[in-house]
Amino acid sequence: MIINGIWHSRPVTISVKPNCLTISLDGPAEATVFSYDYAGRLWTAYLDGVAYRRGLDGRMIAKWRLSGSERCRRWLSREEAAAIEDRCRQQTLALYQALTGDQIRLTASLPPQGHTGFQRAIAFDRQRSEADAERYDQIYKPIGILPPDQYMAVVLQITEGCSFNTCTFCSFYKDRPFRIKTPEQLRDHAQAVRDFLGDGLSLRRTIFLGDANALVVPMAQLLPLLDVVHEVFDVTALGGLYAFLDGFSGERKTEADYRLLAEYGLTRVYIGLESGHLPLLQFMRKPGAPQDAVQAVRAMKAGGVAVGIIILIGAGGQQYADAHVRDSIATLNAMALDERDILYFSELIVDDDLPYARDAAQAGLTPLTPAQRAQQAEQIEAGLRFSPTGGRPPISRYDIREFIY
Repeated sequence: MIINGIWHSRPVTISVKPNCLTISLDGPAEATVFSYDYAGRLWTAYLDGVAYRRGLDGRMIAKWRLSGSERCRRWLSREEAAAIEDRCRQQTLALYQALTGDQIRLTASLPPQGHTGFQRAIAFDRQRSEADAERYDQIYKPIGILPPDQYMAVVLQITEGCSFNTCTFCSFYKDRPFRIKTPEQLRDHAQAVRDFLGDGLSLRRTIFLGDANALVVPMAQLLPLLDVVHEVFDVTALGGLYAFLDGFSGERKTEADYRLLAEYGLTRVYIGLESGHLPLLQFMRKPGAPQDAVQAVRAMKAGGVAVGIIILIGAGGQQYADAHVRDSIATLNAMALDERDILYFSELIVDDDLPYARDAAQAGLTPLTPAQRAQQAEQIEAGLRFSPTGGRPPISRYDIREFIY
């Protein structure tokens, strides 16, 4: 339901959606926007030309564009994030007081859900926000990364860490041994997640099974865990199950396995292929081979499960560039991707403390420039071929520096 009005000569739009409350002040050129889940958490805001996103852990990222198309981002300090939340809350409080005091002309009355949304957002003060973030830290191990289309998922950590943890370009799970939760441990975790999200669960779109390589769990252990997920959550109503399969060691699942997992609600599996060039994978200490990924994708798709494939743009620098493009095209084309799938191009981000930085320096690799990286993604995309009947998968960029849950 969308309600318009005027407040102190400022246009006001109140959007009472099934999943969130959004408040917009002023016109598009000077818009001020706040969005809250129905537990009262601020999750997005737009102030003075800057977009803010708050994670469930209380962290906040700011993003804006300079003149032209240059994208900028910055992680806010805890105090800065709290100040943004306070600013939004005070504006929301003032607006609600004016609304309930008949000081705003509205095109329709605010429905009960709208009143609830305002009241909970106003009650979510700094003390409540800090306590909420502390509760998050008690429930979750740090969530390293998610695919961009899963940032609004309910994350359930059926495993913790990464089962191989050897990739030189990744540091997300280096300090965490891999373990598989028991059904009892998962039940406690899932119930805690459900209770923590509360009415904010309405904002969540899917269920993501973490951590880095959850589907490496053998079927005999995996199915009881999925039974627990179905016990605690309505998987169908939330939009199905999603997960990473990053690397191809351990038990390999068959078409029949994936068909059974699809019956449990598994909808898409994300694979960090990174490259179709085997020597580059070996240089980055990525387990498995491109052909392993092709076979896994074929088994998934034959079993009725879609895939999300991630290609690492800039990996291997100029020395590997041509082979990276050529073999990635060949590998992706062998997967027979279609419109149910997703292809992500993720730019290689190298910190000085990553083993990749040391190995690249020792090998004398020359990094690609930003323009060369953009060109590499274009070259791979230009070489892809898709079935006219199956359609073309969405192809998107994936910037890990902007991940927030």
